[in-house]
Amino acid sequence: MNGDPTVPAPLSEEGKVQADRLGDELRHLPIDLCVHTRFQRTLETVDLALAGREVPRLVEPLLDDVDVGELDGVPVAEYRAWKKQHRRDEAFPGGESLDDAARRYARGFRRLLARPERTVLVVTHEIPIRYALNAADGSDDLDGPEHSIGNATPYLFDDAGLGRAVEGIERITRSR
Repeated sequence: MNGDPTVPAPLSEEGKVQADRLGDELRHLPIDLCVHTRFQRTLETVDLALAGREVPRLVEPLLDDVDVGELDGVPVAEYRAWKKQHRRDEAFPGGESLDDAARRYARGFRRLLARPERTVLVVTHEIPIRYALNAADGSDDLDGPEHSIGNATPYLFDDAGLGRAVEGIERITRSR
């Protein structure tokens, strides 16, 4: 697990291939701004996907991965075991809760909606994308029905869809 942006966690070779493929998919799309998180792996993805393109960039910490606190650096299986035994509103030891992270993502998405650019590429992590997809579709569960989000896979939102995502995330986390 890597939930601390100050801890280096570079892309794997597979991740680099995925980022190159993302660049192929975006090659003919005009991009006015690229937003990424503070994590090394999102910046590397941006560098590879936008290689040779002059696109302004902006770091958005509100879209950072979940702060898992003391679970940073543990195997994913250990993280999942902890998560299975605790509620979404319980903070990871020394970190934040999944609900707190979801509310942070909603604030980050609101910031995106307030931006003037027409086409914004956002390179973030699996959890905020999953939450946005599920909330935009009206699910009452941020973890479903979409649960398997591919790395460096584009998911498209217009303003209305991202607005539904924000409203859904806020609705779901408010009820806890």
